[in-house]
Amino acid sequence: MGVFSFVHELKTNVSPKRMFKALITHNHEVLPKVSPTIKSIETVQGDGGVGSIQKTIFSDDSPFKTLKNRVDFLDAENYVSKFTLIEGDALGDQLEKICYEMKFEDSKDGGCVIKITSDYHTKGDVVLKEEDINAGKEHAMGLYKACADYLIANPHVCA
Repeated sequence: MGVFSFVHELKTNVSPKRMFKALITHNHEVLPKVSPTIKSIETVQGDGGVGSIQKTIFSDDSPFKTLKNRVDFLDAENYVSKFTLIEGDALGDQLEKICYEMKFEDSKDGGCVIKITSDYHTKGDVVLKEEDINAGKEHAMGLYKACADYLIANPHVCA
């Protein structure tokens, strides 16, 4: 098994508190409204805190059907979350799991910088293709930008 790590950053004009809520603690309410490929997100085990498992169900148009994430760490005061993609089509036959850490930090202009670390744990001697990683990164960044746009257009959401 190999581990391939990637770090990404995204600057938004939305506060860390609102972005954290929208993408982490209230994602089941916000993300289905933001992305046409996400049908629903539900907590299938736990209360939403550490150890909980969330199941995402995708629309028929999506290349994926479902995925499950386990919450590994949650710090709502400092806007840090760690979670692991443990099950679903997105893992394919090459990945055992993907571990994520997301930090939402203040930017000097009232928005925030989202810092994302992704650790891809491969099965066997699999070497990941850069284009596959970039496709996943572009999809995620598009979702985060759409979420920020939604929050700007709806200032009462996650306020």
